Amino acid sequence: MISLYINYIAKLLGIKDWQVENCIQMFEDGDTIPFISRYRKEKTGGLDDADVAEVKHWADVFAEMDKRKKTMLETISAQGKLSDELRAKIENSTNASELEDLYLPYRPKRRTRATVAKEAGLEPLADLMYQVRTTDPLREASKFLSEKVGDEQTALAGARDIIAERLSETAVQRESLRQIFRTRRICSKATKAAKESQEALKYRSYFDFSMPLNRIPSHNLLAMLRAENEGFLSIWIDADPEKCANKMYYEFCQEHSYPSKSLSEQIRMAVEDAYKRLLEPSITNEVIKEAKMKADKESIAVFGENLKQLLLSAPVGQKRTLAIDPGFRNGCKTACLDEHGQLIHHEIIFPHPPQNEKVKSIMAVSSMIEKYGIEAIAIGNGTASRETEEFLKKVQLPQSCKVWTVSEDGASIYSASEVARKEFPNEDVTVRGAVSIGRRLMDPLAELVKIDPKSLGVGQYQHDVDQNLLKEKLDNTVEQCVNSVGVNLNTASPYLLSYVAGIGPALAEKIVAYRNEAGGFSSRSDLKKVPRLGAKAFEQCAGFLRVKNSDNPLDNSAVHPECYHIVARMAADLGVPTKELVGNASLCSKIAPEKYVEGDFGLPTVSDILKELAKPGLDPRETAQEFEFAQDVHELEDLYKGMELPGIVTNITNFGAFVDIGLHENGLIHVSQMGQRGHANPSKTVKLHQKVMVSVIDVDLNRRRISLRLLKD
Repeated sequence: MISLYINYIAKLLGIKDWQVENCIQMFEDGDTIPFISRYRKEKTGGLDDADVAEVKHWADVFAEMDKRKKTMLETISAQGKLSDELRAKIENSTNASELEDLYLPYRPKRRTRATVAKEAGLEPLADLMYQVRTTDPLREASKFLSEKVGDEQTALAGARDIIAERLSETAVQRESLRQIFRTRRICSKATKAAKESQEALKYRSYFDFSMPLNRIPSHNLLAMLRAENEGFLSIWIDADPEKCANKMYYEFCQEHSYPSKSLSEQIRMAVEDAYKRLLEPSITNEVIKEAKMKADKESIAVFGENLKQLLLSAPVGQKRTLAIDPGFRNGCKTACLDEHGQLIHHEIIFPHPPQNEKVKSIMAVSSMIEKYGIEAIAIGNGTASRETEEFLKKVQLPQSCKVWTVSEDGASIYSASEVARKEFPNEDVTVRGAVSIGRRLMDPLAELVKIDPKSLGVGQYQHDVDQNLLKEKLDNTVEQCVNSVGVNLNTASPYLLSYVAGIGPALAEKIVAYRNEAGGFSSRSDLKKVPRLGAKAFEQCAGFLRVKNSDNPLDNSAVHPECYHIVARMAADLGVPTKELVGNASLCSKIAPEKYVEGDFGLPTVSDILKELAKPGLDPRETAQEFEFAQDVHELEDLYKGMELPGIVTNITNFGAFVDIGLHENGLIHVSQMGQRGHANPSKTVKLHQKVMVSVIDVDLNRRRISLRLLKD
């Protein structure tokens, strides 16, 4: 990639040119983001996953920009209008808006009023007026009369159309107006459709609304644009048309000289037409699109952080689990899973109205717990969740058997998916949903990767933001989480394996097929026997895969096979076998990392090896903690102002955090209620699924809304 782009990316991200250049070279060599950030720190200067992902994003952006530039240059050249100056401007541009402005006068366009005027032979007249080479435009116009141009006023009108289009395509004029519009207020009013629709009431805050465009919060802008798209709002920028047109006129005069009085009238008319008909709608769309892109990025960043926290939720681990998908009329669907998450039994119980088979249900649950050695119970947090939790208190549970509430978001999506049909071809959607709830408790990451992240209920306007950017962010986030935890090569599903660096869906299926045929992997090196898994794929994935009970203990660590020889040297120098060094923090502390620096493996890599040897295969996730909602809160009417109660954070947005307090309705902690000074950053104040204490500020029974304040521990 050319230095122009490398310099731009480095400056934008606040890193060095060589870091960007090395990352791009590794991308071109087929290296993945997790591999680069974890095992090539010498080449990146220690950039983390997020930094490397940003470099890749911008490298891809500029790769596309280069293709666009090529098209532009070819088009302009074919018209015979490509000057050396224009070529240089295009080739040296790193700004998409600037680039499109440069191309605009030459871009093939539909038939316009200016096109019609040119066909009538009026371009020479427009040139005279535009270049201020006449003082009497009316007299000049008389020279251009024809069958298509009946009189002087028609000629002048056509010339103005040509001038207006030129002005609208002038890069300097467009950027000048953008600067003005960016500082103005974005305004909205309710449309007639909104006044006649109940559905539009959710947007009533924007029925008569205005705010500076450069200060509007992302969630406000995205809500307004959604309402506009649904036909409930009209939106505009409150730039002053007269001031903007005057500015355009004087900028024209400064560039071309001041015209005579009669020519000035014509130029002013052309300027006003250019602004009102061509520039104002175009620039409005551009700056709103620009603001939306910023809002998209903020919203996507929040979504990505929420997804990361969700995927890295604390696992209960390999416990025999009873999963319950609660319900009233249709009963509670139960599924018993073994310690590996395999379904061993399922049935439906009816402990709630209208059936009220409490005794029968208690006996059924007790029987399942005893027969299948249940060690943990997972209850979905949907309808009848609290009631099911209360019911289980009537069941005599083993002391070690704990009850957990698990998010159901996306479970119904999973249960009807191709993935679920493949896993449980002979079970219906209700059984699959219950299984998913149980597996989420055991290992959230392994289960949630099977579901489209947009269905997990942790986003903000996810269907309104740039879908390509969203997909890129979410894919990177899932990949980062999977690789940071590591994957058991002998137990992982193909869906989990597909997110391991360098693998992907097709290779994941081949790995599972080989595993089934061979009876498992006894070492990492066995991966090389998998069909179509070449040296590059092995290099990328090996460090993130774990093989327990391998003859080489390093196979169950994050030490990459390319560095096994370094560990062997360390062990030899200490006079112990490698097995004795792995997991022995005391022995590791005696090793001087500088002594083992060699070739491409510098101090960062050796230091990482020592950290891993001290605590091999350490799971970065926290340990699952028990939680219980307030016992005296079952209905919205049970709440009162000032009441303090525990809750679980279920979603985080730019405007606050939603908290489950054990009711059907989640409460909202607005940003202004998160810190002592107000307006704290939600994503830095609380974490997804964090257990918090909150105080009730207000309860709106009509709208079923709960306002909360975050209480500090």
